[in-house]
Amino acid sequence: MKTEVYCIEGMSCAACSAAVERVTRRLDGVESSDVNLTTNRMQITYDETKVTPELIIGKIEKAGFGAKPEATEAEARKQQSMEELEQREESMHTARKRLIVAACFALPLLYLSMGHMIPVKLPVPEFLDMNSHPLAFALAQLILTVPVLIAGRRFYLVGFKTLFRGNPNMDSLVAIGTGSAFLYSLVMTLGIVGNPMNAHNLYYESAAVVVTLIMLGKYLESRSKGKTSEAIRKLMELAPDTAILVDETGEREVPSASVRVGQKVLIKPGSRIPLDGMVLEGSSSVDESMLTGESIPVEKQKGDSLIGGSMNYNGAMVMQTTRVGSDTTLSKIIKMMEDAQGKKAPIAKLADTVAAHFVPTVIGIAIVAALLWLIVGGKPLSFVLAIFVAVLVIACPCALGLATPTAIMVGTGVGASHGILIKSGEALEMAHKIDAVVLDKTGTITEGKPQVTDVLVYGQREAENKQEQQEALLALAASCEQMSEHPLGAAIVEEAKTRKLSLTKPSHFESITGEGITAVLEGKEIAIGNQKMMRRLQISWEDWAADVETMAEEGKTPMFVAAEGGLLGIISVADTIKASSVAAIDKLKSLGIEVYMLTGDNKKTAAYIGKQAHIESVIAEVLPQDKAAEVERLQKQGKHVMMVGDGINDAPALVQADVGCAIGSGSDIALDAGDIVLMKSDLQDVYRAIRLSRATIRNIKQNLFWAFFYNSLGIPVAAGVLYLFGGPLLSPMLGGFAMSLSSVCVVTNALRLRFLKLD
Repeated sequence: MKTEVYCIEGMSCAACSAAVERVTRRLDGVESSDVNLTTNRMQITYDETKVTPELIIGKIEKAGFGAKPEATEAEARKQQSMEELEQREESMHTARKRLIVAACFALPLLYLSMGHMIPVKLPVPEFLDMNSHPLAFALAQLILTVPVLIAGRRFYLVGFKTLFRGNPNMDSLVAIGTGSAFLYSLVMTLGIVGNPMNAHNLYYESAAVVVTLIMLGKYLESRSKGKTSEAIRKLMELAPDTAILVDETGEREVPSASVRVGQKVLIKPGSRIPLDGMVLEGSSSVDESMLTGESIPVEKQKGDSLIGGSMNYNGAMVMQTTRVGSDTTLSKIIKMMEDAQGKKAPIAKLADTVAAHFVPTVIGIAIVAALLWLIVGGKPLSFVLAIFVAVLVIACPCALGLATPTAIMVGTGVGASHGILIKSGEALEMAHKIDAVVLDKTGTITEGKPQVTDVLVYGQREAENKQEQQEALLALAASCEQMSEHPLGAAIVEEAKTRKLSLTKPSHFESITGEGITAVLEGKEIAIGNQKMMRRLQISWEDWAADVETMAEEGKTPMFVAAEGGLLGIISVADTIKASSVAAIDKLKSLGIEVYMLTGDNKKTAAYIGKQAHIESVIAEVLPQDKAAEVERLQKQGKHVMMVGDGINDAPALVQADVGCAIGSGSDIALDAGDIVLMKSDLQDVYRAIRLSRATIRNIKQNLFWAFFYNSLGIPVAAGVLYLFGGPLLSPMLGGFAMSLSSVCVVTNALRLRFLKLD
């Protein structure tokens, strides 16, 4: 017996719900059927051998109502993911509009306020001239500033709220710094009628430009957030929504969600496998690279397992489902990605840590200084206000607020110029702590696609013209394989083209699923395939048994080439190590980083590849769903782990790692799940990314020092310490100049990163 819930459409009263109950209870095999009119849900329990979901829906529709099964857990997750994506896109659209508004007002404001300070005289309308019309000059700046502050109001709403709650953050820095500059400028504007010189003491552009710049940084960073949710959505789309069910009534297309364990499903050539199962009839080559990462297709025959979401090549198969719904391999990978995403805590910004102590201290100093001059010094209110504002302006944390985002912006720009796309400041910040790098094998250390590695010509081991005979065999095989769609055949054709060999078109071609191909070339019958084909054709290859065994241990796939019933030779194909991989791994070791290789290959093949790549720590025979667990195991040992991969099967591990690094030539899902993308697919960029991160963090610390140093040095002067001993009183204008100088130093220091040598 099976219990399901259906959504019923079209019910308006108790009579409607009673009608639905009546027609469904009449079905032979239905044990119970209860309809809830309030929720429009029907819970039905029935015998699966007598009743099907299609039969239930058909009966309800005949009664004049609509019905559909309630969304499964997987469908519900897919719907939720789509809703989240829509919300994120709407939020991004709003943020983009606000940024455009802020920029449109900030740029002319900067031109108007700072234009007169440039040696070359810039054209400004006469009525806005600072000397001739100071009030109009100030009011124009005020009018241009207000829309910018409204567009960036989130900084003030969040910044002051966290400040008042005793947890100041980066938004608090922006809010107090730009807010104090704006309020002081507003007071100066109001006083221009009595004192035109007040027009020289305006800081509107400081408030507006800083808000706009930080809005830009926030927008660029928010664009990269939520990519994992998009990766999860793409994973969900791998499994087709429908399946071709095979039963006693024939073949019919049904929703994949309605297929139960034990039912038969037809897999057509070129289609995706909807659910996990086992082959009952037929055979084919199946591309499982999107889930296992292994580039060479797997031959499937009766009794072999199939993974939902993988791609069937040229043969038709009938499979029996073994896992459905949330039990499939694909669903489990999605679940692990969601879990890992939830565990990944954001990294605290260095500036936030400083702000937590610096901002309250500055406010305290400003208030104490003002009160002392008012109560003890007996100074007028205007003098006290000047002291209070001067302290806030000189201690304005604009430079402190710019210290981290400016360095990160320059650092990510340097990375992009080297083909290293860093999606967020957090990823760049975290990368400097990495002490363990886990590398996926296929597509990361290796090329990720089959290539010809050996050409052995039968009976000609010691021949002088060995190369000529090898090329002749390769040309023969490539001529036959031209019409094949199999990746192993494509590798042979590609090698022949690389060697610029001339190819002939076969007069006959046939692909034999699970074995290889046969062709007729210049009147000769040629067979190219695996050991199974050679045994069927009764072609002996015992003389090459040792070579074949060595190839297998090295992860190579031997393809036997025979003509007229005799063996001509063997062409082996494998996924070869990238030219740059060994040098990259040696460089990572030179930084004191432990390097691990993670692969689903057997231990012998993995050990061989590991030895070639100079990797001592090899973790082999790892199932796709277990990769994230291996990363977590290293993290529990206290290591900061970077995972580098390119396949869908790597996505959960990329999310689980402290920093996920995706190979640019890999799957879209891996690219979305990674924090850093290596566009050149070169492992040496992992070394460069870590070097860049370390240099950027060092630059941020320098920036924080300069920002803090300037502000701290000026605070006692602004508070009137020198004035107390007969010295000058620091005016807010000089405080603003010191503040600007602090920002210039921070930006200039950050720009030094552009000249960083990463190799």
